[in-house]
Amino acid sequence: EVQLVESGGGLVQPGGSLRLSCAASGFVFDDYWMTWVRQAPGKGLEWVSAISLNNSTTNYKESVKGRFTVSRDNAKNTLYLQMNSLKSEDTAVYYCARGATSPWTTRGQGTQVTVSS
Repeated sequence: EVQLVESGGGLVQPGGSLRLSCAASGFVFDDYWMTWVRQAPGKGLEWVSAISLNNSTTNYKESVKGRFTVSRDNAKNTLYLQMNSLKSEDTAVYYCARGATSPWTTRGQGTQVTVSS
C-alpha cells in the first residue's frame, strides 16, 4: 500500500521558519519525482515545488523561490521542504505527492501550516 505521511506543520509568526517532512512507503521512492502542493482555505490545489529522482533538479513556484528549499533523502524514503521567511499567504495545508505532474492523486493527508502574528 502506498503511503505518504507529512509532518512538521504548525503555527508560526511571519518571517519564521518550518521544516516539513514526508515519509514515503509502499513504492520505490527513488523511481519518482516528488512534489509539494498546498491548498489554502477555499482554494484549489496549488503546485509549490518538485524535485527529481536524484536531487539533481528542483523547481519552485515563483512566489516561494529563495525562501523554500526542497530536498529528499532516498536512503530514508523521505521528502523535505524547508520554509523560511514565511508569509501569511503561505498559510495552507501542505501535501506531498508522488510524481511531477497533476492531478497528484497519490498524496498524503497533509499538514497544516498557519502563518499569523
